[in-house]
Amino acid sequence: MKLKVLIKSLRDFRVFHRWMGLTLAFLLIISAVTGVLLALKKDVDIIQPPTQRGMSDNLMEWKSLGEINSIAESALHNAYPEQKENFVDRMDIRPSKGIVKILFEDGNWEVQVDGKSGEVLSIDKRYSDWIESLHDGSIISDGFKLVSMNFLGMGLLFLIFTGLWLWYGPRRIRIKKRVKN
Repeated sequence: MKLKVLIKSLRDFRVFHRWMGLTLAFLLIISAVTGVLLALKKDVDIIQPPTQRGMSDNLMEWKSLGEINSIAESALHNAYPEQKENFVDRMDIRPSKGIVKILFEDGNWEVQVDGKSGEVLSIDKRYSDWIESLHDGSIISDGFKLVSMNFLGMGLLFLIFTGLWLWYGPRRIRIKKRVKN
């Protein structure tokens, strides 16, 4: 490779590297901050309510899922009347803890119910799901998640390769100048 071509390629890569780095920095900062918060979700009660303990881990003694669903909806609607139109999205069954975590469609609400007695152990907001959707980009849409995560991955690979070239290129220029003289 001629010296002038080598120098021009380094200048071009430096510009591409800088702009790609600035563009990716925004996504990386969001991903890093939310990643740290998600790593702490079991330790910080504001992010995710602590998992309570129920009376029994024997599923044969538990109430039916239909009963647990009714108990959770009633509990949330009674505690927060403005949530009357908020219904169960999914249930996280924890036999080893003796509980069912019921997650609602809107507002990040979680109700924890004892599987055996049906007692409501906790009604609280669960921000970890919202943080996760921000972390992976699905807060905007699944299409955005797909595009942004691929852009982030390919962009980081691009930064690695251009960074290596920006590190190695000047060494090649010095060698070529020494050989030329």
